[in-house]
Amino acid sequence: MLEKYYIKPVTLDRFQNCWLGQSIDQYVTWLSENNYSRSSVQRRVPVLMHFAEFSWNHGARSVSDLPAQVEGFVCHWIATRRRKGRTKDAKRSIASAARVPIEQMLCVVITEYDGHRRSRLELPFNKSVPGFFNYLNEERGLSKASIVVYTHNIRRFENYLKKLDLSEFKTLTPALLSAYVTDCSRNLGKNAINGACTQLRVFLKYLYREDRTLTDLSSCVDCPRIYRLSNVPRSITWEDVQKLLDSIDQRNAVGKRDYAMMLLLVTYGLRAREVAALTLDDIDWAHCRLRIPDRKAGHNTAFPLTDIVGESIAEYLRHSRPDTTKRALFLCAVAPFKAVDYAVVSVRSRHCLKAAGIDVPRPGSHTLRHTCVTRLVNSKIPLKAIRDFVGHASPKTTEIYTKVDIEGLREVALGDGEGLV
Repeated sequence: MLEKYYIKPVTLDRFQNCWLGQSIDQYVTWLSENNYSRSSVQRRVPVLMHFAEFSWNHGARSVSDLPAQVEGFVCHWIATRRRKGRTKDAKRSIASAARVPIEQMLCVVITEYDGHRRSRLELPFNKSVPGFFNYLNEERGLSKASIVVYTHNIRRFENYLKKLDLSEFKTLTPALLSAYVTDCSRNLGKNAINGACTQLRVFLKYLYREDRTLTDLSSCVDCPRIYRLSNVPRSITWEDVQKLLDSIDQRNAVGKRDYAMMLLLVTYGLRAREVAALTLDDIDWAHCRLRIPDRKAGHNTAFPLTDIVGESIAEYLRHSRPDTTKRALFLCAVAPFKAVDYAVVSVRSRHCLKAAGIDVPRPGSHTLRHTCVTRLVNSKIPLKAIRDFVGHASPKTTEIYTKVDIEGLREVALGDGEGLV
């Protein structure tokens, strides 16, 4: 397969005579099958050649010896290419350029290899408290999405204990837990801190139940006080929505995809997860319907497929969606063309809002969802209908949008106070 990307015999001989030549050729075949571009292949192969030389000089003699060489090579790669003044982002980019092709090749040639992501795939405290996440799933009945959030926050606590070189739960103290919450508050907002503290309390209760701590320390973790309805939804005006849509460059594949995703978010008030989960089977072209399965409220919703949304999706499918058998509606624009996840939808929403010059606190996919609901409230749609439309699990969630009903609030402010008593 190397002959497809390299013409000069001298270059081919150098690659094929390398002690990892067969593995590299097998990896290049995989890249070709997954529609990687020529430039991407030609950028990765030289990195693998450097890795082959490095690993051989450090004692590797078979493919099975390679996983132990990855970290050393990445450090070597950074050290030999890092110039004075490079930022952390640049350093991370250099490391990624070395790590990604190597680990992809090892995943191709070594069946059981799971790469650098192993630490992220492993559950936190998996060895010391192996039953916690089964407890969340089986006894508390949490959804997969909720367990992912637990995983993120409990891993943060695990990393904090590792920094302090603490491995025994019986050494936990109220002072240490207070210090951890303080440390988290430097990077997290009030709502995120509240979630992290709540989940830590559940974890501490489980530790006490399993006799891993001497006392129940859950009461030592104080959550910040959050008042319901204290915030105003971070929506934008409908003029800004038009400005956002007009700013998206639809001359390329990414622009067509982003335009369709932004329309779905602002037209139907969908969550990022719901947009990412859409498949080709969820669009009923014959009856002009859009199906949203497995919503947070525990039900499915079918919307009329509006002309503008349907045309944008059709344009993306005809001209920009990669040619693949995958059934996901929206795919990443670069090989191997995986389905987008909720993080991609959120990041692209934030990018489009900033590119359009729209200033809003914490821009993202929920900005457009809030905008949709605000428009429904201003149109005098009953809150029960709005709740069903956007898939709120509780009426209390919809109540916060009464604060954006400016006309209704003005009537209260200017009306006869006695009539309200």
